[in-house]
Amino acid sequence: QFSKASTSQEVLAMGVCGWMEGLTQYNSPKYLRIQSVTCGCVKGFLCITVALSVCSIIISYRLYQEMDEVNSSVRTSVKGVAYTNDRIWDTAEYTIPMRASLNLMSATNSFFVMTNVIKTENQVEQRCPEYPFAKAICSSDKSCEKGSVDIHSKGKKSNRRYVNYNATVKTCEVRAWCPVESVEKPPEPAVLRSSKDFTVLIKNNIHFPKFNYTILNFPPNLNTSCTYNRITSPLCLIFHLGDILQEAKQNFSEMAVKGGIIAIEINWDCNLDSWFYDCSPKYGFHRLDDKKIKPGLYIRYARYYKSQHGEEQRTLFKAYGIRFDVFVFGTGRKFNAIELITNTGSVICCFGLVVSAIEVAIYVVNCSRWGKSPFFKIYNRKKYDTVLNPRQVMYVSYVDEPHVTLIKKPLKTSLQHAQGSIVESHPVKFCHAGSCCTSESNKNHDNEEPELMRSSESNENDDNEEYGLGQPLRQGAFSPDCRKWCCYGKCQPTQKYHEQLCCRRKKGQCITTFHWFQQLVLSSHTLKKALLYKDPFLDLTDGNINNQLRHLAYKQYILWRFGSFDLEDRAVIPSCCRWKIRDTYPKAVNNCTGFKME
Repeated sequence: QFSKASTSQEVLAMGVCGWMEGLTQYNSPKYLRIQSVTCGCVKGFLCITVALSVCSIIISYRLYQEMDEVNSSVRTSVKGVAYTNDRIWDTAEYTIPMRASLNLMSATNSFFVMTNVIKTENQVEQRCPEYPFAKAICSSDKSCEKGSVDIHSKGKKSNRRYVNYNATVKTCEVRAWCPVESVEKPPEPAVLRSSKDFTVLIKNNIHFPKFNYTILNFPPNLNTSCTYNRITSPLCLIFHLGDILQEAKQNFSEMAVKGGIIAIEINWDCNLDSWFYDCSPKYGFHRLDDKKIKPGLYIRYARYYKSQHGEEQRTLFKAYGIRFDVFVFGTGRKFNAIELITNTGSVICCFGLVVSAIEVAIYVVNCSRWGKSPFFKIYNRKKYDTVLNPRQVMYVSYVDEPHVTLIKKPLKTSLQHAQGSIVESHPVKFCHAGSCCTSESNKNHDNEEPELMRSSESNENDDNEEYGLGQPLRQGAFSPDCRKWCCYGKCQPTQKYHEQLCCRRKKGQCITTFHWFQQLVLSSHTLKKALLYKDPFLDLTDGNINNQLRHLAYKQYILWRFGSFDLEDRAVIPSCCRWKIRDTYPKAVNNCTGFKME
């Protein structure tokens, strides 16, 4: 239990340390720069196009401003007098149906103007024949059911079953307001066709609560004798009804017969910034009801009075007219720096389209016949880094080639002859090679050796892989089998492909015979200084000092020939170099086991 608790604490501590380390680091993306006039011009053109588009979007949609919805109230007043059928129709005549329509329609921003009417006068509550519709026409008492009420009936059926409506038609008797209203078409032309000259005053107050701003559609210098005209008086709030229907592309005389519904839209698009102030209404008109499918609008209302004998009577009006619905909508805008920054950040992602467009173009060209050009070969090698399983690859470096070669497992021939791919070597490989001179006569370079030793601390492949090769052979001793893959004769014979590696690709002098190999890899003076740099209290007279010098020599060779690049622990040291190091710094008991660098 104590062990499990300790392990949990260690895991927690490692997690906290990793999190704290992440707070002190910053990862910056790596870019591939292409030196191409064509790509540069295309990128510049696309960037300018996107920049202009972004600016136009911000300005056109006013994304630099904060927005608020409008709150409004509407008041209307209709004026006009008409003379028809030997009587005067004034405001009181057609405003009564308007009030009824408001109650029925619950349209607080609407007004109703009567344009046609059918009157049924001197109605008294009594018994009379029903108006002859399909279910009311009868030929005997059996056709009429006492006390029943039909949805289309004008009243309740009485005791008498059927009576004469006229000389040819008999209907059921009903108790209703008699005489009952006749079903007939509205008069044509309309009774109040002259109402197109009526005027309506529309007052509209709006308020933007976010900006605490209120305005009325009544200009301070308004001429009260004006009437609305889209061109000459677009801000006048007095409208002729005929002009409203003309703006809605409707014929007033036709619509006045059966009525209809007209929408009056007031649009407020206000810029409340002082330097570009603009807040005035814009009016629009269109018809709401369908003039092809049961067009029209009517309401019924009655006027009650007493006869000379004290009997209650009424006049029933079936009023056709036009209902005008007033809709107010709009927005108020005002500059806000936060809105500008937020919206600019949102649209600035459009610049990513430039990179995407160029990448798509390069990909298309790369897939075409031009993709085999040297440019795209270099581009693909620079663009894509392939991550391989470390246990499935090996890296080799030949003294007569300037690059590092990657070879994949499993091997079908000797490592020396295996085909691989070129790996871009880290610059450290070559810059350190010239700075690691550690001869007795070059003390300046000698002082740089400890830093060189600290550049690479990992060689797990060379120190930990278990392979057997037998006892080491001394320099100059080699087997005839060695000649198939060894180019000089310093390598040791082996039957395992992964151990058959020479320091050279072609015939020539072995690297172990060079002065630089002696100074950079085998120099006891340099290696001891590096050990003391790491551990100042190290006892150089210890019997195991050779083991540390040998391991350090392996790392020194890898740093010299391979440099600092990923997966350097998979670097393979040539057979001649590996056995030269083992001969120089042997173990106390000579039991080296081949590929494993003990």
